[in-house]
Amino acid sequence: MSAPSPDIPLAMSTATAEPHAMTAPEREPRGYRGLYFFASIGLFLATFAPGLGGMAVKIQSLVPLSQAGTALGLVTGIGGLFAIVTQPLIGRLSDRTRSRIGMRKPWIIAGTIGTFLFLLLIPLAPSVAVVAIGWSGAQFFVNVAQAGLTATVADQVPESRRGRVSGLVGTTAPIGIVLGAFGLTLLPTDLLRMGIPAVIGLVAGLVFAVALKDRVLTEHPGRFNVKQFFASFVFNPVKYRDLGWAWLTKAMFVFGYASIVTYLPLYLASSFGMTKPTDQLQFNLYCTIVMTAFNVTFALIGGAWSDRVGRRKIFVTWGAIIASAGVVLFAVAPVFGISSGLVALLVGQALIGTGGGLFLAVDMALCIEVLPDKNQIAKDLGVLNIANLLPVSFAPFFAGIIFIPLGNLWFGGGYILWFLFAAMVSFAGGLLVNKIKGVR
Repeated sequence: MSAPSPDIPLAMSTATAEPHAMTAPEREPRGYRGLYFFASIGLFLATFAPGLGGMAVKIQSLVPLSQAGTALGLVTGIGGLFAIVTQPLIGRLSDRTRSRIGMRKPWIIAGTIGTFLFLLLIPLAPSVAVVAIGWSGAQFFVNVAQAGLTATVADQVPESRRGRVSGLVGTTAPIGIVLGAFGLTLLPTDLLRMGIPAVIGLVAGLVFAVALKDRVLTEHPGRFNVKQFFASFVFNPVKYRDLGWAWLTKAMFVFGYASIVTYLPLYLASSFGMTKPTDQLQFNLYCTIVMTAFNVTFALIGGAWSDRVGRRKIFVTWGAIIASAGVVLFAVAPVFGISSGLVALLVGQALIGTGGGLFLAVDMALCIEVLPDKNQIAKDLGVLNIANLLPVSFAPFFAGIIFIPLGNLWFGGGYILWFLFAAMVSFAGGLLVNKIKGVR
């Protein structure tokens, strides 16, 4: 961690506010990685349970299958608007927070509690509109929590160890996915499928926040004006070219990586005749287990390997190539028939997991290395995280509103068109990472 500038002095929380706390640590505090791991898994689990299939199943109970894809796309798109605005704004506010308990802790606590409350609304919703309200609120508050949580990596972990921590953090999303898939399959009602993960996320986030020895801002950072408010959501890609290329690379890779998750149950129903929600969730679990096993393995290997060789970009490039091949296999799977096609989906998930693991192993470390202002860490990470949020939130929207209807209209292959397009975007993103000059 770089020393803060003299005009905005920072220290650790009052429990650790000693002179040497201003210097970069040799390693992260004891217990930090384990607590971050638990908190990140909990928050991902809480939001992936509805995102993986919980909302798809819920919406199928509210509207006919022929309308479910469009309804799901609208719900995720509306929720995405809240997610995109939240992280950079809360990140900037976090960088300016003068709370006695720290800069990040108040936001993690508030975000965790808000996420829990809105997630409980989804399984109880009597209409698609109420599902949209629940998902939008959950997206807002989980990104409040994530803005504070992500910033603690730059606060607490030295540059030489960020590959290891990034690799560990990269495993939390797939682990959250597989746990969410297990819950969707094993739990009998919508309330339990989404309520229990919400409780786990609440506990995990609060435990991390309470244990965190947070940084404390000791001087007033100045007034927060309208110009700064709007600047929270943007950066100058001409002035900060590496940051711009990192943003674009991340967004394009995640677009392909996220193209599968939300629509898998509906894809199984429309292309493989798997119309029973329980069957959809069961196969979704198999796919998730396969993807997660490869994702976790290659995230851990890639993170340590990246630190050892001192290189980041090559892992992104190969990750994109491998993951894109998996998305292409998803597109062509129905050609093999039902039984062989389902096997092809599992192979595709293995490739997506492998590529995603290599990408996630270095993503956070690479992004922190291109940040232009060490006094606005959370704000800039929030802007970078828009590159995660945009594709995750709006890929389902574009799929349901544009690509799937067009493909069905032209040749009855809406999902084929969607997956092929997503694969091309992800592949191109992996190549564009080489435009970043300040990171090897």
